[in-house]
Amino acid sequence: MTDDRVEGAVTSVSWIPSESFDGLYRGAIAVGLGHYDAPPTDHIGSLEQLRTEGHKDAFRFAHRLAAWAEFDEGRVIDAGFSADSAGVMGGSTVRIGLASVRLTNVALPLIRGGPTPNGATVSFQQTFGGRTSAPFPRIVAGAPYVRVIAPWVWTTLRLELHADGTSGGELVGASTFPRHWVFDRFGQLAAKSGLADFGAWIHHSQPDRTPWGSVDSPALVAEVESALERQLSSFIMQGGTAPEVRRLAEGELLTQQGAPGTDVYLVLDGCLRVDVDGEVLGEVGPGAVVGERAALERGVRTATLTATTPVRVAAVDHALLDIDKLRALTVDHRREEPDASV
Repeated sequence: MTDDRVEGAVTSVSWIPSESFDGLYRGAIAVGLGHYDAPPTDHIGSLEQLRTEGHKDAFRFAHRLAAWAEFDEGRVIDAGFSADSAGVMGGSTVRIGLASVRLTNVALPLIRGGPTPNGATVSFQQTFGGRTSAPFPRIVAGAPYVRVIAPWVWTTLRLELHADGTSGGELVGASTFPRHWVFDRFGQLAAKSGLADFGAWIHHSQPDRTPWGSVDSPALVAEVESALERQLSSFIMQGGTAPEVRRLAEGELLTQQGAPGTDVYLVLDGCLRVDVDGEVLGEVGPGAVVGERAALERGVRTATLTATTPVRVAAVDHALLDIDKLRALTVDHRREEPDASV
């Protein structure tokens, strides 16, 4: 009999997208009392590399769940968390005039569950996060109604290792802010949180409403956009003509099948349900580019898009975009439909 060792990992990187604040908080960013973050790259490195990037304020925090297991004839004989199963707290640089100071987020203890064997599979769960760096007065839901202490952030990751040598990781819980990206065992971007709700986070973040107070928040997870959508999104946001940013409440329509319209939309935050002829085809989340078919098909919307969460989109005139890329995007979207042939 031989023993087989299986290793795996799943990592989250959490960051603040541009224009995710409203009102006074946006004004604070404008005068240097904080900053937005550039999106992480599509591929991340080791935990040590993440520590270096975190010290440079490239993100707010990163979390890696890494584990190993040994199997004998499909049965778990030993398993445990790896040495690099840990987290990295970033910070935020505050600038006032010519002076600046770096504030570091405060990490809380890891919360771990497992290893939990189940036949030829063993699972692990880990929560990492802490208190953000800048305390400020905020109104909260319920007593004491006003808090000065900074809100909490976290992600809860789950990892499964299988006797056949495969593994799978997922984001199962998270604070409602900031944005969380999920990377697989090879460091490749695999999923994204669908909503970064700053308002809910500010008003509901209290010590007893965190995993350390025995309450987690289920994570809304969206698929990763295509490479073509990523190219188009970069042009929409940085192509020289500022897009119009629109906000939708949950249940509000972005487009309605049969209605006129030629604007193309980049989903900045939240999720949209896609319906055609009354049939639900799926959902799209942050990074998705939608609405291109109407621009190519006589200016008539071919699907109804409904916000299933609060949503922010960037709208741009289709004439500003590369027509060949829009045609290619339409082909990609048709391949993703349930009844599409391959």
